[in-house]
Amino acid sequence: MGKALSRGPVTVRQFRQILLWPLQLVPTQESVQIHRHWECLAQPGPDNAWHEVEDEFTGDPGEFQERHYAEFVNFLPYVQRVLYGEGKGVASRAHGPEAESPIRVFRRGDVHGVRITLERHGAPVELRIAHVDLYFFFDLDIVVPAVEVFGAELELATTQDILFRFGRAYPPYWEADGRGGHCPWRVEWLAADGTVLAQSDYEHREKYLSFTCEHRSPAIATHWEWLLQPMVQHHSQAAGAVRYRPLEYHRMPTMGYLALDDVDALTRADWVRLGLVTARGEAGQLPYSERYLAEFEQRYCFDRYFEPECGQRWMNTRLMCSGHSFVMVGRASEERFTHLENGLQGQFRHQYFLVFLIAHFQKAGLLMLSDRLIVALSHLDIQKVDSIKQFKRSIRQTLEIFLRFNHRYWFHEISNQVQVRDLYRMLSEHLGSQALFDELRGEVKDMNDYLESDTLRRQANTVVRLTVVTVFGLIGTVLTGVFGMNVFDFAGKSLPLQVTLVVLVAILVTWLLLYTLTKAKPLADFLDAMSDTQLPARAKLGAFLGVWKKPPRN
Repeated sequence: MGKALSRGPVTVRQFRQILLWPLQLVPTQESVQIHRHWECLAQPGPDNAWHEVEDEFTGDPGEFQERHYAEFVNFLPYVQRVLYGEGKGVASRAHGPEAESPIRVFRRGDVHGVRITLERHGAPVELRIAHVDLYFFFDLDIVVPAVEVFGAELELATTQDILFRFGRAYPPYWEADGRGGHCPWRVEWLAADGTVLAQSDYEHREKYLSFTCEHRSPAIATHWEWLLQPMVQHHSQAAGAVRYRPLEYHRMPTMGYLALDDVDALTRADWVRLGLVTARGEAGQLPYSERYLAEFEQRYCFDRYFEPECGQRWMNTRLMCSGHSFVMVGRASEERFTHLENGLQGQFRHQYFLVFLIAHFQKAGLLMLSDRLIVALSHLDIQKVDSIKQFKRSIRQTLEIFLRFNHRYWFHEISNQVQVRDLYRMLSEHLGSQALFDELRGEVKDMNDYLESDTLRRQANTVVRLTVVTVFGLIGTVLTGVFGMNVFDFAGKSLPLQVTLVVLVAILVTWLLLYTLTKAKPLADFLDAMSDTQLPARAKLGAFLGVWKKPPRN
């Protein structure tokens, strides 16, 4: 430890960061359950830089690489079907397009780099862009933008700050000098020739304050808004067919990859800052209290292949997962760690990325469904019939979507491969997905029980009314049955008189039926009183007279 405390600057030979940003998509039509939001981006146009990414499994077999195969076999069959679809077998021919993967990926290729100025007077850091993607999920109003950046020969403190500051959708507060709290001073998207395509506006405090005051929703930083176009923020005044709203807070889930010359040069404080993604700091000073970090290694570190000062016995790679973050650190001299396709860097970009994506998508789906229930309840007005009907329709749609989400996207395990399985379990536990799922399932069950009980209550009321009508109609039925239908000799009357009498009798019978229905509840109470042998005759008479009493006003 003394060696580490007296060290010089630590250089990160290779650095990667992947940002995920789960967003909720606003339904375009309330009467439609399944919205295909991606179809709006599939239309080429001058304001649309996105294009759909062709699946490696449906492209040229000659381009199918070993890393695609390694990625595929890491997952269990039911996860493979979600990620890659059914394939070209008999089942896919029988089911047609429904056998395709429910995940659609769109990519834009006009952004080639990003320039990040961490401090007001600091030197900017330029990173290259590997991918800017959008992940859409069939049957759920969720999109997950993913941005992958990479660089080389950076100081450890710089990479710590980039991991900590880069993925900020909007500032949580402002420093005394006007910069957005926890945010870079400036972020600029760069074209291939270095032209600035868009830049951040974290320092424009009035914009964020006025937007939140007006819309009760945080404004999104300009460079992130630009990156997602033609999608627009839900409360924005801009026109857009696809509208989104944040699901969680301002900090985007992040993945980090660092290749160092000497992993043993990192102190425990360095490991904590990387594992929990905090800002830079002194190598010998912990960012939090010792008591808080007492179980850091047990809770956040996957040390299956990590042993300090192990020499060349193995790669000495450490994986750290906090739910919000996933960080991989290893030696730059190990080709098995740094190889872009077949090494751990390739696994970080593909297998571990998918694990991270699945875990955060599942939580986003649960939050989206929970939000739908809250919105449905907030719009309910029990005094208005139309509001009640709309509430029931919304709840039933949400119940159906939850059922399909449960059977299609909810996994307890995604792999039999020990490392992938354990990391997915760590991610889910830190995100609290199981507790959120149980809570949502309880809410859904309560809503379903309410709808069923309300339906049964209405059916019971209808049965009571029909029973009352039947009971009092029985008098006329028996009377005509005893005396016959020809008590009055209508056959001998003239035709005009017969028609008049038929109309009058029809009106009388209809009025009697409607009147009986309006008095069905008090008449039912009267019948209950008559059937109660313990009630005195006076109480039964009161129940009969109560049929014509006016109900008390509320």
